[in-house]
Order: sequence, then C-alpha cells, then structure tokens
Amino acid sequence: MLTVVSLEEAKSIVRECFDLAGALACEHVSLEEAAGRVLAEDVVAQEGIPPFDRSMMDGFAVRAADTFGCSESLPAILDLAGEVLMGAAPECSYLPGSCVRIPTGGQIPEGADAVVMLEYCEEYGDGTIGVTKPVAPAANIAFENDDVAPGQVIMRAGTRLRPHHVGTLASMGCCDVNVRARPRVGVISTGDEIVPVSATPKAAQMRDVNAPMLAAAARALGAVATCYPIVPDDYDTLLAEVSKALGENDILLVSGGSSAGARDNTAAVLSQLGKLLFHGIAMKPGKPTICADVQGKPAFGLPGHPVAANFAFLELVAPLIEADCGAFSMRAVRAVAAETIPSNHGRAELVAVRLEQGSDCVDGESLAVPIRSKSGLISRLCEADGYIVIPRNLEGVAAGSPVEVKPFVL
Repeated sequence: MLTVVSLEEAKSIVRECFDLAGALACEHVSLEEAAGRVLAEDVVAQEGIPPFDRSMMDGFAVRAADTFGCSESLPAILDLAGEVLMGAAPECSYLPGSCVRIPTGGQIPEGADAVVMLEYCEEYGDGTIGVTKPVAPAANIAFENDDVAPGQVIMRAGTRLRPHHVGTLASMGCCDVNVRARPRVGVISTGDEIVPVSATPKAAQMRDVNAPMLAAAARALGAVATCYPIVPDDYDTLLAEVSKALGENDILLVSGGSSAGARDNTAAVLSQLGKLLFHGIAMKPGKPTICADVQGKPAFGLPGHPVAANFAFLELVAPLIEADCGAFSMRAVRAVAAETIPSNHGRAELVAVRLEQGSDCVDGESLAVPIRSKSGLISRLCEADGYIVIPRNLEGVAAGSPVEVKPFVL
C-alpha cells in the first residue's frame, strides 16, 4: 500500500527541496544563440542609447518658439537652411527663423529643439517652408541616453531572453552573453512489455510512449533531455541505468515501475540511491508518483500509463524546470464548465478539456468541455487544449461553474 500525500503537499515538497538554478553552470553564447536562454548575470549598459539627439519623424528641425501661434490660415514662414543626411553629422546648424530638413533617425542640428512632422509643412519652392501646426519644445525628438543611460542595469540575472531582449542587447553592441546552462533531464522507460518506437510490437508488447513524450515536454521548457535505453523489470539493471543517468543529468524521470507490485522496482532503486520524499499522491490519474532526493538531485518515478505520466510531469516536474530555466509562465485560461464533471472525493482529479466558444458565456469566456479518457489512452489528449484540477475536497464541478484551464506544455 502507498502512503499518499496531497497534490498540494507534493508540489510544496518539490518546490522547497530543489532549487537547481543556483547550481547550474554558466555558458557564454553568441547573440544569435541567446533567444530562449536565461541570463546568468545582470546586463549593464556600457554606453548610452541613442548616442545623440535624433529625430523621431520625417520633417523639419526647428526652434519651437518660431512655430508658436501658427495655423493653416496663418503659417509660420521659415527659411530652409539645409538638410541632415542619415548616418552623417549635420553640416549646418540651426539659424533663428529657419528650419532644417531631417529624416527619421537623423541627428538634430545644434540650436534646434523640436521637429515638425512633414505633414504639417508646405514647401513654397522659393527656399521657404510654411509650418501650419505649432510644436512644443522637445517634440518628436529622442534625446541622447533617453533609451539607455551608461551604467544602467538593463536586464537582471534570471531573465529568459525573448526576441525584444535580443534586440536591446544588439542595440548595446553585445555580441555575446553569459547564460545559465540548460538543465539536463534524463528519461528512462521501464517494463518488460515496452519496446522502442521503431519496433513492431508482438503479443502483449507496447511501443514506448512516455520517453519521447516526457523528453519533448522537457525540451519545450528549455531543458536538454536525453532518453536512455528501455530497462526491463529487473532491479539490478534498473539500478545501474538510474545510477548512470543521475551522474549525467540534473533531473531524472523514470517512467513505469512506480506502483507497489512485486516487479515495481523504481521506489526501491531510488531509496537505495537516495531518500524518498514521497511515494503516492492523492490525485487521479497519477497516484503512484514518486519523488526522491538523490545527492541533491530530484528523481521522479512517474506512472507507466501515458496520461498519468503526462499529468504528473505537468504538475510536479514542469514547474521545477520552469524555475530553473526562467521559462515563460504557462498561464491558466478562465472558462466555465460545459457540463457537470463528477469527481472522487478525497483526491485531486485532473481532467483534460477542450475549449469551445459558447453563446451564453460572458466577457469572452470559453466553455471547458471534458475529454473522457482512461489513463493509458494518450491519443484522446490530442483533442484537448489543457486540463483542469478538481481539488480533493470537492465532489465535482457543476455545469456553468468557473474553472481555470491549465495549458499543456507548448
């Protein structure tokens, strides 16, 4: 018999016992490889951006006071003193009562303090420009160091770099950055009946579903995942393979053999190598899930049934990898139950759902339609958009009740 903990307790144990972020090594990667990686140190600006006062519009650089009071019926007439070229310092300076033609991004000439948009200017063909709308000082100008000041901390350690972060780094001249190494996740499938994906099953054999699925989920969160050879229901073989995988990875996932049967060896192996933190969770599916601490590394024994293994990964392993990788938070979507969903009192129940638009929903909420499936039937999850968690103290969810739909790993 298993001595189970609640799902909340299991998640709390994993969260409190493991923090691999500080233990991960650092790597130096090029800017081209930086997207999706996590900064290992703060990024401090070595120079200001922009490095000069620049125009934000196509138009004419002016002294704002020269435009005050002008209108379409009474334009301000200014002499055209010259033109600013892109990528070149102005060869002319502002003269009172004049203007300078300037493109977007051009350097503001000395003496000018605003830019009039091209749309509010008229060229008369005699060397003068008519301005039909007044501008305030600083209008349409990005001043030196407006974006970034020298010495400013632009990004903090722990930031997962998105494309706009890469763009900011490029603007600062950063050709490479220091990032955390990706956490390494080892995945082992067990069972005499499990054969490789490439094999044709015979008799009561089944193709290995869990290792490819779990490795793909770990990679989607930013980890480096390695699938090890399938291990039969043999204690010594499992002990050797688990020992090897733990030596090569930061997190270990063993699929199958987590129940309390005579040929279920995962708990015994993890117990020999480390300390079991729990064996059994009050949730459906996924009750026989195991977590152990092996020399500071988290090792999970996940159920052999694919749906149960998937849900156990989402609830326990995914948050751990997310924290280590600084992964983008997978936010729940608010919806309403399309129908009454009964549940077993005393244990949390995870139910896959499909999101649909309903005419009776308010504020754009969707209907959460449950996908009925047994824990060994993985293909039904292809119809789902996510899942809901029914707490163990509820006997179900009534039709029309609000629910939070957790997304699957992208």
